[in-house]
Amino acid sequence: MALSLVPTASWYLVLSAVLFGIGTLGVLVRRNPLVMFMCIELMLNAVNLSFVALARELGDINGQTIVFFVMVVAAAEVVVGLGIIVSIMRNRSTLTADDLAGLKG
Repeated sequence: MALSLVPTASWYLVLSAVLFGIGTLGVLVRRNPLVMFMCIELMLNAVNLSFVALARELGDINGQTIVFFVMVVAAAEVVVGLGIIVSIMRNRSTLTADDLAGLKG
């Protein structure tokens, strides 16, 4: 009897949970805004992975449609967020999340 290692939706959901946990840990532990931003993107992609896995399992295209729109919004978020972070990091030698609290306007 051969062991079959065909990935099912539960494998992808477990991987998604692990990626989301790593992203959450990174946001909570790291203080560099660039690293925190990357961890938030990792969490967003973990949610996208779970949407795609469940859409494939259920045979429904709506999950993949949602992922498409989430990725479009995430691309716009990356452009704006990285632009802000890079412009602030050019003016300061070091940057922490606590330094960004002074930007409230």
